[in-house]
Amino acid sequence: MAGPTEPERYDPQSFEEQWVAAWERDQAHAAPEPPDPARKRYVLEMFPYPSGDMHMGHVENYSIADAIARQWRMKGHDVLHPMGYDAFGLPAENAAISRGVHPREWTFANIERMRRSQMRLGFSYDWDRQVISADPGYYRWNQWIFLKLLERGLAYRKTAPVNWCPVDKTVLANEQISGGVCWRCGTVPEVRDLAQWFLKITDYADRLIDDMEILEWPDQVLVQQRNWIGRSKGAEVTFEVVPTRAEVAPVSYPVFTTRPDTLWGATFFILAPEHPFAAELVAGTEYEGPFTKLLDEVRRQTEVERVSSERVRHGMALPAVAINPVNGEEIPVWTADYVLSHYGTGAIMAVPAHDQRDFEFARTYDIPIRVVVEPENAEPGLDPETMTEPYPGPGVLVHSGPFTGTVVFPDTGEGIDEVIAWLEKEGRGHAAVNYRLRDWLVSRQRYWGTPIPIVYCPEHGEVPVPEEALPVLLPEEADYTPTDDAVSPLANATDWVNTVCPRCGKPARRETDTMDTFFDSSWYFLRFCDPHNEKAPFDPEPVAAWCPVDQYVGGIEHAVMHLIYARFFTKAFQDMGMLDFPEPFLRLFNQGSISMGGKAMSKSLGNVVEATAAVERFGADATRLFILFCSPPGAAYDFPLDGLEEIGRVAFSWLSRVWRVLSDVGPAPLDGDLQRSVHKAVKAVTDDFETFSFNTAIARLMEVLNAFSRAGGPVPREGAETFLKLLAPIAPFITEELWHRMGWDSSIHRQPWPTYDEALLAEERTTMVIQVNGKVRDTVEVPVTITPEEMQAIALDREKVVALLDGKVPTKIITVPPRLINLVVV
Repeated sequence: MAGPTEPERYDPQSFEEQWVAAWERDQAHAAPEPPDPARKRYVLEMFPYPSGDMHMGHVENYSIADAIARQWRMKGHDVLHPMGYDAFGLPAENAAISRGVHPREWTFANIERMRRSQMRLGFSYDWDRQVISADPGYYRWNQWIFLKLLERGLAYRKTAPVNWCPVDKTVLANEQISGGVCWRCGTVPEVRDLAQWFLKITDYADRLIDDMEILEWPDQVLVQQRNWIGRSKGAEVTFEVVPTRAEVAPVSYPVFTTRPDTLWGATFFILAPEHPFAAELVAGTEYEGPFTKLLDEVRRQTEVERVSSERVRHGMALPAVAINPVNGEEIPVWTADYVLSHYGTGAIMAVPAHDQRDFEFARTYDIPIRVVVEPENAEPGLDPETMTEPYPGPGVLVHSGPFTGTVVFPDTGEGIDEVIAWLEKEGRGHAAVNYRLRDWLVSRQRYWGTPIPIVYCPEHGEVPVPEEALPVLLPEEADYTPTDDAVSPLANATDWVNTVCPRCGKPARRETDTMDTFFDSSWYFLRFCDPHNEKAPFDPEPVAAWCPVDQYVGGIEHAVMHLIYARFFTKAFQDMGMLDFPEPFLRLFNQGSISMGGKAMSKSLGNVVEATAAVERFGADATRLFILFCSPPGAAYDFPLDGLEEIGRVAFSWLSRVWRVLSDVGPAPLDGDLQRSVHKAVKAVTDDFETFSFNTAIARLMEVLNAFSRAGGPVPREGAETFLKLLAPIAPFITEELWHRMGWDSSIHRQPWPTYDEALLAEERTTMVIQVNGKVRDTVEVPVTITPEEMQAIALDREKVVALLDGKVPTKIITVPPRLINLVVV
């Protein structure tokens, strides 16, 4: 007699691409227009840069968002899940230069390759909404937005010291300096004075902080943004700086301090090395040579380096004294590298007893230290001669004029508010707020970016390009090789540069800098709502229907760049009447980093698991499932060196079991323990999706599959269908294939998400008998799944048992789970 027929082998290559084609043909992932306001959901990944084929770090990001989008559709929501490409920027330009091809050719070839990989992996994007930032139909609106910001006074041009990367040959915004080096190439930047375009993000500093209250974002991101904006409350007081040379007139400078209660402890005054008055004080004196040398050294340092707590402070005394406004005391004036010209007024009072950087500087240059805040009940008090660190905490004011004896608490402002009120009453200062945030520098001296739509006319100066003349197109035939002289290569495209003034018609020159590519990604999420609009960047109506984004997914590395810029744009658009909401992304999830061999994946290091190789070997489902199962999606994961094989060992082998077990489905009812197991899984997986715990959701499904196997025989159809629905957002291909093999015509991805019966979640319980030396002493209700260890813990904690044992330790414990435990004592 012949045995049972073996199910065919799991071969994802035999059906996955067929489903890609079917979903594309049926426009299975198109967002409804308009959405039901009560059911709309907008899920989005951060605007990806098209670098070519994806590695597993990319797959993680897209798999997380796609699982969310697919589950939301099954839960009955109208879902917008679009995709586009952040196509301008340095990497494409550098790659094109090294390969001798045009950046456009290189970029668009990568986009096509990346799009094919994304489709092959089954990511459920509405491809009709694709936007590409390097397309003139998109960057035309970059230029339009720039002109609107200019009209509102939010864009301006000025000469300023900027960070110049000598490798990438372009200016970097402050946010693009990480650890003192260029965020892209790791080179220490130089400081140069250049005329640049800025956006006045500082006008929105308070709103950027205050509106964080409505965001469901990771605390780490919010803390980084608060620190970057750096809102500080305190007081502004004015010090008069009196030069020792009579021919230089005294000048008064306002100084911001968060600790006006320590004004009586100021023992010196500091001007930033770049401060114009510092150069005036030393001009023509013996101080001028050393000062010039110091200034040159400072200008080669980044802002991050200058304020770092890891380095020795450098400075020098200047020929002047400053008058402390609270007591009339004359204190010496110094210049020091840790004071920045653009923070406040570029001048500070130095209180070394209560500030770390001032303390270090004073110890280095033997400047007196005066304690004015003593810890309460401290005996003896702080000794300036023996202090090894400053004291910034709460305490009692000493040597502080009318406030001696006042208790101050810096964290709450108690006591400090009294000092501010006194300063205002005496006319010596006033309450003030200061910010660390600087305006956003958007000029870049590179070819592959959005041209800034400005013309320079000898007669009329900076003239905006008229809206009807947009877009200002990049010249295709230009030499895009970057220059060393801080001028964009576009300056060499003379036929393009030389134009006429829109205002007077006379000869003029175009602006040759291009925009920071973060400009492109600061509003792309709005264009997805109305991607084919040729009359405006977007129509407010479809944007209002879909936005703000309900779930945003991307890396934490953009906390103080893209994420803060997009928030700024949204608020500016709201002020222009283009939007009716203040924040772009209501909920944010940061996926963990993916590495291999302890290092970030990189083709140059040879430690990359490419998506294409994984899909060709094991299929899209195994690739997706593995990256969601290998660790909590918010945690970092280090691939083993044979990472491709690991996908096979873990994900492909389990999906092969799914294929085998669910190839045998029968009409038997789903009941008993198996029914309870399935319903518990529905609740658990549903809850796991809410917390992005896809790894534990997969583990729950593994338990259910084990239960199916233990039960033997065909899997009850109801259980199999529920299992496939729960797995569908994570592994869309195998679930679609098995669903149709079970006789269904419609897609599994349009089926309702499973529900569970609360009554079946209740844990089955029984009575456990507790014996001591064979005699029944107590009973207690316990779960039928209780372990021997749990039985022992419960028994030893029961009041009757504790009294009977009277401190004795059982010499033997006999358990018969879940109904009996016997404690043997001598």
